[in-house]
Amino acid sequence: MFDLDGTRVVITGAGGGIGGALCAAFAAAGARIVGCDLAESDVPRDCAEAHGFDLRDAGAVATAAEAIVSGGVPDIVVSNAGLTRAEILSQVETTTFADEMDTNFTGAARLSLDLVKHMREGAGNRSFVFVASLNAQAHFGNPVYSAAKAALLAWMRALAAEEGRHGIRANAVLPASVRTNAWDHRIAANPDILSRLATLYPLGRFVTPAEVANAVLFLASPLASGISGAAVNVDAGLMSGNLPFIDAITSSETF
Repeated sequence: MFDLDGTRVVITGAGGGIGGALCAAFAAAGARIVGCDLAESDVPRDCAEAHGFDLRDAGAVATAAEAIVSGGVPDIVVSNAGLTRAEILSQVETTTFADEMDTNFTGAARLSLDLVKHMREGAGNRSFVFVASLNAQAHFGNPVYSAAKAALLAWMRALAAEEGRHGIRANAVLPASVRTNAWDHRIAANPDILSRLATLYPLGRFVTPAEVANAVLFLASPLASGISGAAVNVDAGLMSGNLPFIDAITSSETF
């Protein structure tokens, strides 16, 4: 269904749970994957190239972009890298704020600017897909991460609006909770957290990394050739309604 044979695809955060699923999905579609993470050794083996750099370092981002383009101009860029640790406002510190903004927004924006100027001269299917978060739509904790992901959506729309004249599309997927190693520290503190949170989702479960990857693959592919500037929720129905509210009003004695 998704034929991306020979397509050059850049994937950041390739070594994470969602990143690994993205690399596997695009590899299965025939893409040539340029995997990026903090260290080259973190990049999965199904990637044709590996680049290690820190999105928080503007110079490192510029150098990495040059190295990527030297191997060929990308057709697709999947901006997936992300990190959060400050769960609530009282945990936000100056260094935490800078790290989370740079990792989740500023670095991704810089990389896209460095790559899009080369992509403009290309032809055929060219697109950006940003892995944002449902936190960009409502507050579920992680305030700095949420603000950065909301900024990422605004940046995606800017690319869609201004680069469309060059045939370049830009979209985003907004996952809800996904069980990756990013949850390990929460599970260690509260072993019941996954089962408790699952009841909040209409589908009764978290989404999987593969489900996020499939949504990204669709938006990046020619099958989505008429879609640009869209933000697609991959959230097991979480934003469709408020189940605890429904449960509260239907259990009331007044009903």
